Amino acid sequence: MTKKIKLFIFLFLITSTYVSAQKRKAIPPEKPKLVIGIVVDQMRLDYIYRFWDKFGDNGFKRLINKGTICTNANYDYLYTQTGVGHATISTGTNPQFHGIISNNWYVALKKQSTYCVKDDHAHTVGGKSEEGNRSPRLLLTTNIGDELKLSNFQKSKVIGISLKDRASILLAGHVANAAYWMEDKTGNWITSSFYMDSLPEWVRKFNDKKLQELYLNRKWNTLLPIEQYYESLEDENPYEEGLLGQTSFPYDLTKLYKSYKSYSLLKSTPFGNTITKDFAIDAIVNENLGQDEYTDILMVSFSSTDYIGHQFGPSSVEVEDTYLRLDKELAHFIDFINENIGKENTLVFLTADHGAINVPKYLTDAGIPSGYFNYRKALSLLSSYLNALYGNGEWILNYTSGQLYLNHILIEDSKLSLSDVQEKAADFLIQFTGVANAMTASNLEKGNFTSGIFARMQKNYNQKRSGDVLINLEPGWIESTIAATNHNSGYQYDAHVPLIWYGWKVKRGTVNRKVSITDIAPTIATFLKISFPSGSTGSIIEELTK
Repeated sequence: MTKKIKLFIFLFLITSTYVSAQKRKAIPPEKPKLVIGIVVDQMRLDYIYRFWDKFGDNGFKRLINKGTICTNANYDYLYTQTGVGHATISTGTNPQFHGIISNNWYVALKKQSTYCVKDDHAHTVGGKSEEGNRSPRLLLTTNIGDELKLSNFQKSKVIGISLKDRASILLAGHVANAAYWMEDKTGNWITSSFYMDSLPEWVRKFNDKKLQELYLNRKWNTLLPIEQYYESLEDENPYEEGLLGQTSFPYDLTKLYKSYKSYSLLKSTPFGNTITKDFAIDAIVNENLGQDEYTDILMVSFSSTDYIGHQFGPSSVEVEDTYLRLDKELAHFIDFINENIGKENTLVFLTADHGAINVPKYLTDAGIPSGYFNYRKALSLLSSYLNALYGNGEWILNYTSGQLYLNHILIEDSKLSLSDVQEKAADFLIQFTGVANAMTASNLEKGNFTSGIFARMQKNYNQKRSGDVLINLEPGWIESTIAATNHNSGYQYDAHVPLIWYGWKVKRGTVNRKVSITDIAPTIATFLKISFPSGSTGSIIEELTK
């Protein structure tokens, strides 16, 4: 046999072995080694189509072109807020059962408001402020991470990451290994004593890099020439609140930080998303996620989109620029996942916790019905009305984001019917311009609403935590706010969000039928062959299992 023939055979065997190994590597395992949940705070579905031509090939486009997009994914409840949305994603059920009815609610027995992840028994780990006095204690059900860890006696790892504490904690769950968020005072990543006694060495090293200083020592200018942002309003327009009143590019972050005197400024720039992605990659590497036979879960919520959306509104150049930059961060993140874990080993889903309404002033100027509900004036008049009916007294204890809390003790001492007082209050509030519906707690407890706005109210109602009267504003209306815009309704601009699946066994496709965000957790549970979360009411997205 000649040397040339021997060399040919040798190269053929080497090539065949390599190709065979690559084929074996590309075969998805029975279960994904790593599940990554990506939540983009305040992302409307239409942003994908609006910015499509400017997206690169490897961010949102790659997820959609090589995955499955659910074009009609919706939240089913009324008060679309950050804490509520993240809890719903991870638990597979609505606030009625998971208990996170709002970011904040009123506790009558304590006569004070509570924050959805506040925990006075926990303390900050990694910082000196009280920003770490947090836990998932108020979440009433298990979530997908809890069920995974329970299924294998906590051999899996579950980690939540977000600039916002409530986003990270409510995605991570009760038995997570960790949930991390950014401390405004220092710009460092911190956690709670609920999870651990001290920060891991890799987190301390990440904090020591002081990347927050790097990102705030620059200007935020547009990624592209500003005249190319024709998908948005002009940079100078009257519909934005901006950063300390500045509403046009460029933003000198060094100068702004001197006025802010807080690293919270970073959250209101696209670089908050960058540092979140950087930290998520560090978590994958240092926690060895997806490296053994036990599936791990990493939940990452990008929050800067929400902060910027509130201050500038959906039609702003700032929001468009933020999404173009986020697209690049996603491309880098997915590249890292594919190269280090493998697309075939990783199940990725991307969604949002809520959308947002266009700035009402802009809508009004365009001739579209909209406005601002002055709830303070309404409450003042309602208080006078109840005093006239029942005598002077503190009949109203609190109002929080559409929920009115009455004084049950005073009503009982006055020998009045609680349901009657609720009805009087609801009938009074419905008369205000901008209020579409007002429903009493008594009626929500007794009725069974299967569709429409009252069904959304019922799915948001928890008997121990919700108010006595729930109100829903007209389409296009928000409560008076110092921000440019807001979210907190069941209308499509708030409730209709993206849902994209990519990676492990996910085929290219489109699901156009209506699906609920509560379907995410049971679908993942089916993939992992584990129990659904304890309060789950969602269904399996069957198109993904075929």
